[in-house]
Amino acid sequence: MPADHDTILAEISQMLRAVLAGVEPEDEITRDTSFRDDLEMESIDVIALAGRLQARYGDAVNFAQYVASLDMDSVRALRVGELVDHISAELDKNPSPTAAAVPAQVAGQ
Repeated sequence: MPADHDTILAEISQMLRAVLAGVEPEDEITRDTSFRDDLEMESIDVIALAGRLQARYGDAVNFAQYVASLDMDSVRALRVGELVDHISAELDKNPSPTAAAVPAQVAGQ
């Protein structure tokens, strides 16, 4: 069963709100939201997001490895939708029982 992009986007949005103090609940996070320019993420924020992604999706999704595979221009221009697509593709390739077993609410805690 293909991973649901809308669900993944909602979960990532929830994680970003938990990690980034400057993102308010009413601030819309879309597929086009950029991590650098729109969210102004710092290295420590990326590490915190990576930890939440690991907790939610397990070993099927390795954010640090994904970012390391990109060139510097791609990292600077990375958008939420690209992460959603990456997560969806990885979950479709390698469904993880851990990812399915963890409720979505855990992602935002």
